Amino acid sequence: MTIRVAMIGAGLMGADHARIVAEELPGATLQLVCDMDERRARSVADACGALDVATDPEGAIARQDVDAVIIASPDFTHAPLSMACIAARKRVLCEKPLSQASADCLAVMEAEQKAGAKFVQLGFMRRYDRSYQEMKRAMEDGRLGRALMMHNFHRNVETPAADFTGAMAITNSAAHEFDVVRYVLGTEYAAISAFQPRRSDARVAPVVMVLETVDGQLVNIEINNNAAYGYDVRAELVGERGTIATNNVAYTRTDSALIQSTAYDADWRARYHDAYRRQNRDFLCFVMTGEFPATASDCWDGYCAAIVAEAGVKALKEGRRTPVEMIAKPELYA
Repeated sequence: MTIRVAMIGAGLMGADHARIVAEELPGATLQLVCDMDERRARSVADACGALDVATDPEGAIARQDVDAVIIASPDFTHAPLSMACIAARKRVLCEKPLSQASADCLAVMEAEQKAGAKFVQLGFMRRYDRSYQEMKRAMEDGRLGRALMMHNFHRNVETPAADFTGAMAITNSAAHEFDVVRYVLGTEYAAISAFQPRRSDARVAPVVMVLETVDGQLVNIEINNNAAYGYDVRAELVGERGTIATNNVAYTRTDSALIQSTAYDADWRARYHDAYRRQNRDFLCFVMTGEFPATASDCWDGYCAAIVAEAGVKALKEGRRTPVEMIAKPELYA
């Protein structure tokens, strides 16, 4: 059985997903690449051997020669295109976020519930990263005792846009931390506080959040979008009997002129390439079997990330601890 995949979005992430489908997913065919810029779609299609290109995403989703969809178009398109996939009864791997608005996430969840099955796998790929999986196993098998705290650092070289704000750091950059902490700890958030120091220039300063879980654990997340020195993501889980921390991945070390050094990546793509590949393989199995992957995130997880981000933005703006108030989990996502 060959699964014919439509790639929606031919930007940075779309091109990476297209290459994984074309080169690293036996049983999948890159059927078409869709982008509002036809030349960009054609460039990715030619590089990856796609059979066709398109500029209309809804039309691409509805095509009879498409079995499954990957969405890597701009954030604001994720929820409506996911709903189009549900209406067409086609499984979709949607890049995060499902939406930055929790109301939109609820609408997608309602569409899935009416359909009576899960159709949307959400692209929180850190769940597939070996370091976080080992951290989760260490907690679950009791080696560390009860989990008490989790420290998280997420640093980029510089912001993707000049008008990037602290609120955007919470709604966009922090989404992976919001999700992977829930995945590792197996809990939900009860409240969030957010703080921002003052920089000496006009660039957006780091945002530091402290979250409280419903199980009484504390989580801190630093989002530093202008760290300057490199892409750097770290996490440490603190338990009653020990700790476990992620390591920076460096394949080489340089010794020269009395200095020893290792390099940082410029962005996330090399660091998490294996996680993306494992995620996409799970998606292919989901399409083939209809069984939602145990590791993957679903629309409920997308809603949780959006609702805590909304609370975080409010906490930053108002300078006070803000409760995270969620609906009861629907039966489909239990």
